[in-house]
Amino acid sequence: MRVLALDAGEKRIGVAVSDPLGIIAQGVTVITRKDPETDLKEIEKIVGEYKAESVVVGMPINMDGTKGKSAEKVNEFVETLKGRLSIPVYTYDERLSTKESEKFLISADVSRKKRKSVIDKMAAQLILESYLERLKHNV
Repeated sequence: MRVLALDAGEKRIGVAVSDPLGIIAQGVTVITRKDPETDLKEIEKIVGEYKAESVVVGMPINMDGTKGKSAEKVNEFVETLKGRLSIPVYTYDERLSTKESEKFLISADVSRKKRKSVIDKMAAQLILESYLERLKHNV
């Protein structure tokens, strides 16, 4: 079961994919957002390329568990994606995934410029790792 994960930001969408067994998550690319149609076509292309059987999109939930404006935008994006793809699309709590990614990259002494280019892909990978772990333990 190959799963595609998306970290949907306002400017970029980080993309990660699992292996065919749904065990290992790997960052794939970062889509620089242009317009909704172009973004969706790029996602469809990646879904087809990896033969993904489902998509999980990180949901930016506030630390107090509420959903803010970012979550509303992701919800709209998810609904559009559901209407476009013929595979299941799920959301998954992404609290702190981007912060964790940045912290890791800083500890690895990655330059600010390089961090900017990979942080969304790494956040998508963290979302996918957490999602796969949850599936494994059936939580």
